[in-house]
Amino acid sequence: MFELTKEQQEIFKIADNHIIDTHLHYNDEEFNEDRDSLVNALPNYGISKVVNIGTDVETSKASIALAKKYKNVYATVGIHPSEIPENLEESLVEIEKLCKEDKVVAVGEIGYDYYWDDTKKELQKLCFKKQIDIARRNNLPIVVHSREAAKDTFDTLKNEKVYEIGGVVHCYSYGVEHALEYVKMGLFIGIGGVCTFKNSKKIKEVISQIPIESIVLETDSPYLAPAPFRGKRNCSLYLPYVILSIAEIKNISALEVIEKTYANAYKLYHLSLIHISE
Repeated sequence: MFELTKEQQEIFKIADNHIIDTHLHYNDEEFNEDRDSLVNALPNYGISKVVNIGTDVETSKASIALAKKYKNVYATVGIHPSEIPENLEESLVEIEKLCKEDKVVAVGEIGYDYYWDDTKKELQKLCFKKQIDIARRNNLPIVVHSREAAKDTFDTLKNEKVYEIGGVVHCYSYGVEHALEYVKMGLFIGIGGVCTFKNSKKIKEVISQIPIESIVLETDSPYLAPAPFRGKRNCSLYLPYVILSIAEIKNISALEVIEKTYANAYKLYHLSLIHISE
């Protein structure tokens, strides 16, 4: 159905349905024309589960709808720091209600994004902390978005005792020092296509220094496709390039990367505990 490269074929051959994409956005319009065929085909290529990420109330509802439609899709709910609405309090109430839905595995993506000029830092901090509280009340981990906000992210996660609820720092982009501190907190580090870029020395150093037991695979589809497809629409079928990059950096086999990150994803999202109503 999908034309695969030699590298993809080799990885999927050994995967034995043990690959989990922990962060993507299949509700995005980029997938409107082939969403069904893509999502339904993933298990045939060794990808057993994917987690669709919410960024506001509407995309959180869309994530849940996808999880209800597809057996292999799970959902998160949350308000992204760049998507904070004027009716924040009402939206937070709605997010907490959505936490009760079947197959919701985390609150996210939430956090800080200081890339834009008008960042509204205090509002972002308020929104982040309130959603950490929501996660705590609902016994859910968090999916952390952090862009050009290393110190504030670290301080908040430490002060809010995030080690008590768990989570993942998605699309990690900072240095080794903070990564090791997050690992001590019991957080996972999300690694995607960026690690395949030639100029990605920082994330490669992070991968080399943190234990494989703290790494989960992600694509952030449709964004951040790995090097061979850079600039094109990303999807879970490109994860073999991330797996091969991690294996090379850590000097371990691709099979070990697959097996360890699969177990890590289960632990992160408590997948073995998920109850799906009949």
